Amino acid sequence: MSENRGLRQKAGLPIGALAERTGLAVSAIRYYESQGLITAWRNAGGQRRFERADIRRLSFVMIAQKFGFTIAEIRDLLNSLPDGRAPTPADWRRISGQFRQALDQRIATLEKLRDNLDGCIGCGCLSLPKCALYNAQDRAGEKGAGPRYLMGDSPDDSDNN
Repeated sequence: MSENRGLRQKAGLPIGALAERTGLAVSAIRYYESQGLITAWRNAGGQRRFERADIRRLSFVMIAQKFGFTIAEIRDLLNSLPDGRAPTPADWRRISGQFRQALDQRIATLEKLRDNLDGCIGCGCLSLPKCALYNAQDRAGEKGAGPRYLMGDSPDDSDNN
């Protein structure tokens, strides 16, 4: 029985079966393959095959994209997973720790945006009467371009990052 299971795993999944299992279009799977997120191999008949572990990888890709991660960021995370075998729970814990850290940073930025949306975000516009006090002489602009206070600078910082 274990011999048969080994043969089934060796046969791999055709792209259509992978599409059915993940809910992705075949064209999306090909795109993710071209971006190095999954890797196909060819069977003896020359047909593209995928590992069952690619179901989980593609599920991770879909979740990560919903959270705003770029393909490059996702590829970096997935590159830390082993090739040639299904990731273990320990492998996924390690990658989820990296994912969690990035999510925590994004959550903190979103909370800061939400909490300061009606006030100065340090963009340097000086169009609100409050800006004359909060960002006098465009101190935020001395720290660099963009919404400095949303990006992590504080109006109380005395240095010019």
